[in-house]
Amino acid sequence: MARVVAVNISEKKGTFKHPVDQVTLMVDHGIQGDAHAGNWHRQVSLLAQESIDKMAAMGVDDLTPGKFAENITTQGIDLVSLPVGSRLWVGEVLMEVTQIGKECHHHCQIYQQVGMCVMPTEGIFTKVIKEGTVKAGDEIVTVPSIRAAVITISDKGSSGAREDKSGPALVEALKDLAVVNETLIIPDERDQIEAALCRLADAGATDVIFTTGGTGFAPRDVTPEATLAVIDRAVPGIPEAMRQASAQITPRAMLSRAAAGIRKRTLIVNLPGSPKAAVECLQVFLPVMVHAVETLRGETYECGRK
Repeated sequence: MARVVAVNISEKKGTFKHPVDQVTLMVDHGIQGDAHAGNWHRQVSLLAQESIDKMAAMGVDDLTPGKFAENITTQGIDLVSLPVGSRLWVGEVLMEVTQIGKECHHHCQIYQQVGMCVMPTEGIFTKVIKEGTVKAGDEIVTVPSIRAAVITISDKGSSGAREDKSGPALVEALKDLAVVNETLIIPDERDQIEAALCRLADAGATDVIFTTGGTGFAPRDVTPEATLAVIDRAVPGIPEAMRQASAQITPRAMLSRAAAGIRKRTLIVNLPGSPKAAVECLQVFLPVMVHAVETLRGETYECGRK
């Protein structure tokens, strides 16, 4: 398990940082009380204990946490392998990687002692996406970069006769959990729905396609039929779970004909047309979204829980 070894701050730039019991991280700022905090791209610095150990093996003494001016000392995670844009949970805080390494303008005392330093090449920098506190022992979990698309299916919405509120509501709900690469508004035309689903899935750049609208009893509601026509494998458990959860809110949940399925390596999930209902049903699916995407990518195979 990847974890936090120590959290460190300094009141002045250009000095060693010192460990503290815990730190509070804020959006658009970084760590409260740290000299490097601010509304910029290098709010929080991280360095692996494994990198520090390499320097210790070269004869550098007294390498306590913070000596490389890192805010968070980690263990069990290959920080430099995380591409810029990666997100990770550090305890209750969500961070996004903004920079790998940095140019060393003024060689530190450690560089002067042994002729090298790991922070410029193996340290990483992040900004805070979701604030909270971090302390030693907190778990670190990388967030897979899930690529999503949202399709609003509505005759009135596509013609401009009604404002689309469901699509933006889903994009907002997915904000910290997936990158929504494309949004569409198309009419309740089965051929157009099928074409959009096939294009997005076959391009191989979308992990999950969420549709909103066209799942009811109206004659023009054909989203489930379009979905079932293009998928390779059905995933009935997803809409079943959504209907079960929605039934606790309204008995009309049993009237939903929403479907879900897999086309190649893309999951397609139908959601209701109402903004409130669409987000409520999405919340049912979100706890399993990462595992679903990892499995489709071939990155995991075990579905049991410890």
